[in-house]
Amino acid sequence: MRATRAIVHLENLAYNLANIAGLLPDRTSVCVPVKADAYGHGALPVSRAALSLGASHLAVATVGEGIELRAAGIEAPILLLGIPHPDELGELATAALEAFVTDAEYAESLARAARKAGVTARVHLKIDSGMGRIGCSCEEAAALAGIVSETEGLALAGVATHLPVADSRADGDMAYTERQIGRFLGAVESVRKAGIDPGIVHAANSGGILQHPSSHLDMVRPGIISYGYLPDPALAGFIDLKPVMELETAIAAIRSVKAGTSVSYGRTWTAERDTVIATIPVGYGDGLPRRASPGLTVGIGGTAYPVVGRICMDQCMVDLGPGSAVRRWDRVTVFGPAPAPNSAADVASFAGTIPYEITCNVNKRVPRVYVGIK
Repeated sequence: MRATRAIVHLENLAYNLANIAGLLPDRTSVCVPVKADAYGHGALPVSRAALSLGASHLAVATVGEGIELRAAGIEAPILLLGIPHPDELGELATAALEAFVTDAEYAESLARAARKAGVTARVHLKIDSGMGRIGCSCEEAAALAGIVSETEGLALAGVATHLPVADSRADGDMAYTERQIGRFLGAVESVRKAGIDPGIVHAANSGGILQHPSSHLDMVRPGIISYGYLPDPALAGFIDLKPVMELETAIAAIRSVKAGTSVSYGRTWTAERDTVIATIPVGYGDGLPRRASPGLTVGIGGTAYPVVGRICMDQCMVDLGPGSAVRRWDRVTVFGPAPAPNSAADVASFAGTIPYEITCNVNKRVPRVYVGIK
């Protein structure tokens, strides 16, 4: 196996899901988002683990992601969060993905595809209560629910919304989220008053789970917290989490360099003293952001060493200092759970991004190794 690999600690997924469940009412179920290859962790193994740990639903962003899970034998309800192209509607219906319906045109197109496939498509009404992305307005919810309930080929399985600032501690954002939840619940009540069962009512993402108990409702959709990271550093202390992914590699080459020697593209780093430089076979082609250096350190034998110079596509360099006892092919931890010197959130801070992007961008050429749950 390649020296560079992603170790996926499924026992940490179990730890995170257990702590999430501890924040919820007993009646509230959990839908684990496994879109973008489970945030880079591997959709199929994570899906199987999440379901074995008590998740009731999974969520994907594309029809292809859902079909991949169905082809592997996943039978649990799979929510389709995105809007598919009309050419995909037949596959959507056949795979029994539960689409987020946003408007009458989409509902009618999906119904035709479902009837043609000889199935009834279970759908969730998506209400835009303040995200400004997709969904019907709160005022349109009852009418659209009526269209769904009266259209052959469709069955209303749920009603959902999304909370864009539920992770923010700012007073204005806290108030905005609570107003959103109120508008959403008003829309759900309008559906009920129309004599229609709304099915599963769900709104809470990671931030909603942590800060807004009024959003927990029938089901929650914990994204980044399932994988061990907070949606905002300001939420430290709200829940105990363990990173699920560990990115590791090994030292491929070691050489001594003299003071004044420059390292890597652009000559952005020059040795100030005689030192030892290790080359490790991981770079931005594997998903390690180029912008993470300077700042990034890696762990070797329990010691943190700085990455120096620009991160290359396939390699980067580490300053071991003079007289290092480190040897070729010693293991190197780039990020991961303790005792790693960095988490993906730390790497994100060096690169000016968020941990979601760090784990999602770990390239397919990096093998995944699953540990912790059989």
